[in-house]
Amino acid sequence: MIYPHLRLAASPHDRLGVHRTDQDWLERRWADPASRVLVVSGTRVRPVDGVLPWVSTADAPDGVRVLLGERDGDTYWAVIVGPEAAASQEGEWYPLRGLLPGLAGDGAADAPLVFHALGLAEWHWVTRFCPRCAGTLEPRSAGHELHCTSCGRAQFPRTDPAVIMLISSGEPGTDEEMCLLGRGPQWPPGRLSTLAGFCEPGESLEDTVRREVAEETGVLVGDVTYFGNQPWPLPQSLMLGFIGRAKTTAIDIDEHEIAEARWLTRAQMREETAAGTLVLPGGVSISRSLIEHWYGGPLPGSW
Repeated sequence: MIYPHLRLAASPHDRLGVHRTDQDWLERRWADPASRVLVVSGTRVRPVDGVLPWVSTADAPDGVRVLLGERDGDTYWAVIVGPEAAASQEGEWYPLRGLLPGLAGDGAADAPLVFHALGLAEWHWVTRFCPRCAGTLEPRSAGHELHCTSCGRAQFPRTDPAVIMLISSGEPGTDEEMCLLGRGPQWPPGRLSTLAGFCEPGESLEDTVRREVAEETGVLVGDVTYFGNQPWPLPQSLMLGFIGRAKTTAIDIDEHEIAEARWLTRAQMREETAAGTLVLPGGVSISRSLIEHWYGGPLPGSW
């Protein structure tokens, strides 16, 4: 089975990391008429008729050039300009979250390139000064390094590991087996998802799963197995999916983290999604893949 979230990473590009410091090579590729550029204003891009416009290098504005890599023989770039560019041009500019529906559909092939571009744009946006001496930073390595002009320290993009987990209880595969879903405080009633959280320093991913579930719901988790991962630069995460088996079922929620947590059987999940009283994450998310993997097939409805 090809899980829906894997579509966002199904067409990886060659990132050409060995060429990021080769200025002659970079200039030749930039001059190639076949090269294509995604213009990013701050951390936003502007679709045209629902499609992301990859322009020629000749039509690209001045800005920070970021080498994304090569796909099907063509070189892809991003040019990062200030957020004022979006304010001065017609049309709506979207952050990555607003682009996900399109990237999951006809634009799926571009998803790895867009994730790469906007992930680096977000890093450039939040990394304005050297964290050691507050000196000025200048881009190097085709946008993949920031060099401090005062102390010489190099900064590199960071990716925060985040876990997302489907926790089950009861005899696997039986009518009595249940899975645990929760609702964030900002979500409307009926909207549920798998639990998730960030890894802390010195912590294994499996222990992160156990800690986050215990903190948010009071449920204790035993065995934890890896499921899959999904790039999620919102703003700079990698979602790592896991399946866990509960040792307890009593729920005691942390109201600062979630508003509701429920155990659901497959029958309950089927009935409530069909009725629209239970709304699950969209097919583009690893959360949906985890839920449908446990359920054993596709389910109706999404948000």
